[in-house]
Amino acid sequence: MQNNAARNAFAQRQHYSLKNLSPSVKLPETGAMTDIHTQFIELGQLRIGMFVYLDVGWMDHPFPVSNFKISSQSQIDTIRSLGLERIRYAPDKSSPEVNSESKPADSEQSIQQKNKIMESPGAFAARQRRELLANQQASLQVCERQFAHAAQTFKQVTDIVHSQPSQAKELAEQLIQGFLGEILGEDEAAIRLLSEKAGEKTSLHSINVTVIALLLGRALHLSKAEMLDLGVATILHDIGKMDLPDRLRWQDEHFNHAERELYHEHVLHSLAMARKMGLSANVLLAIAQHHEHADGTGYPSHVQGDKLSPISRIVALVNHYDNLCNPANPAFAVTPHEALSQIFTQHKPRFHAPTLTAFIRMMGIYPPGSVVQLTDERYAMVVSVNSARPIKPKVVIHNAAVPREEALVINLEYENTVCIHRSLKPLQLPKAAYDYLSPRKRLCYFFERGLEAEPRPKDGAAA
Repeated sequence: MQNNAARNAFAQRQHYSLKNLSPSVKLPETGAMTDIHTQFIELGQLRIGMFVYLDVGWMDHPFPVSNFKISSQSQIDTIRSLGLERIRYAPDKSSPEVNSESKPADSEQSIQQKNKIMESPGAFAARQRRELLANQQASLQVCERQFAHAAQTFKQVTDIVHSQPSQAKELAEQLIQGFLGEILGEDEAAIRLLSEKAGEKTSLHSINVTVIALLLGRALHLSKAEMLDLGVATILHDIGKMDLPDRLRWQDEHFNHAERELYHEHVLHSLAMARKMGLSANVLLAIAQHHEHADGTGYPSHVQGDKLSPISRIVALVNHYDNLCNPANPAFAVTPHEALSQIFTQHKPRFHAPTLTAFIRMMGIYPPGSVVQLTDERYAMVVSVNSARPIKPKVVIHNAAVPREEALVINLEYENTVCIHRSLKPLQLPKAAYDYLSPRKRLCYFFERGLEAEPRPKDGAAA
């Protein structure tokens, strides 16, 4: 209570804006990528009743889900055996008695809290920035580590699909079950932009489509069984490209008629592999229809309307979106904002209207990877969008006074004086802003979980 009072008193004396980000006391509101209600603790502080998050690959621990309330000492022992240095836990989701026990249990922590009350305003702001930056970097590393794990699993599937189709099916389903354990949890999940280094082209496209499709499936309230089918279909929808010559695996605007026809055959190759793997009828249908359109202009069978399954509609839409953003030739790539605009204005008849509406609502006007200009004329890049608040994404803002590697992710939901004014093409950026923001030539998406479900208190700080 004393610490909160000290912060409130300081906030009433000092007013900062995003234009002076470095010393801002408002930093706790700028949206670190971990849940506002979680914190990192040492493994020695684990107690029965704590709600914890295991930020490792889904097959790197024996638990059925990656976030849960600890119910036994054996679970604590298992967690400690995973080799983690620290772990996230959510006080608000933990048993009340745990929080009252765990805080006094660390006398050194109590001393540190008392020392914080005596901090000067400048020291308090500097410490808050360091803590936010550390949490931000740790959370991004979690996303990239999980993406790398997914990419590795996808490669294993493609390596053994011909020789061991049943094992390939099992690996694919395990991967999607891991995704669902996160996406279908209590916490909201958002779309997060990763670095271009996160994955090579084949796995990048398949994982992009899977992540976005599953988030869309959740938004459309699919059942868990439908979500599993959707995930398996999306991760495997292009697996038949392995049977094409290398130069035909990625659609090119310069294909002649014969080459285009050969490329289109990847759908039949994918379907044949899926049958060999023994996948469900729903998955087979979605793979067969992932290039079909509601108006009958797709391929290979030109089916339309109600003949497209609900899962097929999602796969076809998300696959088209990612192909616009990540074409074979990066020179033909469009921005995420342009991709949505193009789908809605030029290709709307191709897609199931309610599915398209839900997709646009989920992605927001400025999907992750969009380069934008704010109302105060500064430049920024969108890095995360929460479907519950799509017009207020999280951004990294060009600020020459702050090194790029120390830039904080700003949650525009908590900014009353600034918002997005317009979307830009990367080449419209001034050179300094372009170099700082480093717009991605290829967009790599994953999901970011544990985002706050309610606006955080303003804590007395002014915008």
